[in-house]
Amino acid sequence: MKKLSWLLMAFICVPLSAQSYWQQFVDYKMDIHMQVDKFQYDGKMEVTYSNNSDDTLDKIYFHLYYNAFQPGSLMDERLKSIEDPDRRMTNNVGTKDNPIYESRISKLTPEEIGFVKMNSIHQNGKALDFKSMGTILEVSLKEPLGPKSSTTLKLDWKSQVPKIIRRGGRDSSEGIDFSMTQWYPKIAQYDNEGWHLDEYIGREFYAPFGNFDVKITLPSNYIVGASGELQNEDSMPGYSNKKFKKRSNVTWNFKAENIHDFAWGADPDYVVEKQQVPNGPVLYYLYDKNLDKEFVNHWQTAKPKVVEFFQFMDKNFGAYPWSTYSIIQGGDGGMEYGTSTLITGKRNFESLLGVIYHEAAHSWFQHLFAFDETRDEWMDEGFTTYAEAAAMAEIMDANKNQINPFQGAYNGYYHLAQSGKEEPMSLLADYYDTNFAYSLAAYYKGQVYVAQLGYIIGEDALKETFKKFYADWSMKHPKLGDFQKVAQEVSGINLKWYNNLFVNTIRTIDYGVEKVEGRKVSLKNHSNFAMPLDVLVTYKDGSKELFYIPINAMRGSKEKENKFYQGIKSTQLKDWGWTYNSYEFEAAKDVQKVEIDYTQRLADVNRANNIYPAPQP
Repeated sequence: MKKLSWLLMAFICVPLSAQSYWQQFVDYKMDIHMQVDKFQYDGKMEVTYSNNSDDTLDKIYFHLYYNAFQPGSLMDERLKSIEDPDRRMTNNVGTKDNPIYESRISKLTPEEIGFVKMNSIHQNGKALDFKSMGTILEVSLKEPLGPKSSTTLKLDWKSQVPKIIRRGGRDSSEGIDFSMTQWYPKIAQYDNEGWHLDEYIGREFYAPFGNFDVKITLPSNYIVGASGELQNEDSMPGYSNKKFKKRSNVTWNFKAENIHDFAWGADPDYVVEKQQVPNGPVLYYLYDKNLDKEFVNHWQTAKPKVVEFFQFMDKNFGAYPWSTYSIIQGGDGGMEYGTSTLITGKRNFESLLGVIYHEAAHSWFQHLFAFDETRDEWMDEGFTTYAEAAAMAEIMDANKNQINPFQGAYNGYYHLAQSGKEEPMSLLADYYDTNFAYSLAAYYKGQVYVAQLGYIIGEDALKETFKKFYADWSMKHPKLGDFQKVAQEVSGINLKWYNNLFVNTIRTIDYGVEKVEGRKVSLKNHSNFAMPLDVLVTYKDGSKELFYIPINAMRGSKEKENKFYQGIKSTQLKDWGWTYNSYEFEAAKDVQKVEIDYTQRLADVNRANNIYPAPQP
């Protein structure tokens, strides 16, 4: 945990109150006893909750995520009502051509459902009143929690691990016994907006940072991978050569500091492999020893590339602050948690490496920054997929034939923008009308937001923005306005207009070259979304010149980007007032060709009119 020390000290010592910023903190101590034959466990937890706000709290809320996996739950009903339900969570009782989807949750038997049933909750020895409301637990305090103080609650409960339907549960499609995610009573987030009490419908999470000390008792034939550091590694199954009695129980103890979710997987057939990232964390790989040789080879081939990924991320986005990271076969696809991920393991090499890169990148854009994924899910997924694509381009030389390595995301965004189903990215994640619109907005449009920001402020400024954002906001809970402020400070460019239009609306960008007469170039904005332009002019003598046109709302301009226009003369023209639809300028010589945004980072939904003369079909 040594790499965490500087961040923890910074968090403790910096006078955050002077900045009108505070955040809550939680210490979890759990003792879990599994009954693997019943897929149940008994849980005891001592949780210390630190109230760093100026408010007095008379209630504390928890999430009980397992309760979603019951017939009649809100998650079940959502699967029945949304027009394109998640295929992993449904059965097709129709045909391939005429599918009829039924909720898998609706078919769960009493032995297959998930539940969290509280036995008791105490505060300082006094029994507390509590009530469960779907996936939310409300606890009334006998002793209200005052500002800048803490209290300790003791919880006793019983849970049943559901048949896996989404993210976590028992008996995965690849034969993993336990994928333990969203599995414990988890304190809800309280911030300057109050309590965040989002029912578990299917999207992701928002929670306070905390420390975890988790003890899990299982039969000795099970091997466990989890968040944090295994405290007794030298004497545990799969990690050591120690022999155990077949029917004995073994207690695993994992500890983690300053994370906001804890996950684990358990299976008798796990293989455990370790790898050290130079000046970085120890990586753990846990996968089924019975995987086909082809899949095992993919896991082995991926390992050196995963090391390169952590080095890439450290260099470009900030140091990974924890001492471990575990890649665990389990779950239903890929999902990130504190210092760990659960992924499906029967993949080709490109798919396996891609999911590891994606989930590991979440360590920065979800677990370092703890975004509110119930509302700003696109920041987490968009920033993550941007980093994933950038890493793939550098490490694996992916998309080497494309000027823009993020072109796949742009194509996905164009599909969304022209579908008639797009909704603003500021919409609460669970409230999208379709999974289609949610997915393309979060993953593709979110990534385009970042790549296009590089077009607006310049690639060097974008890199510096990420580094300063890391320095200013690691281990906190930044929002979009905080990222905008950092980008503005680094670049000197105002971005209020960009964030408002791209995030809060579904307006699209469409610029075109209207006409060229000798040396005069006429441009037009065909949309209601103003953007700065890079206009590359090729003269009749074969020489080239880049004309850069800021918009007045920027109140600044980017530096010349030699990465894209090296050796080409660059001329900055007067600002284009955003209320004007047309713009003219005169070049130095007779013009042969004009191209708006040669680098294809401007998210222009109609590139056909960006080049003059128009290319022949």
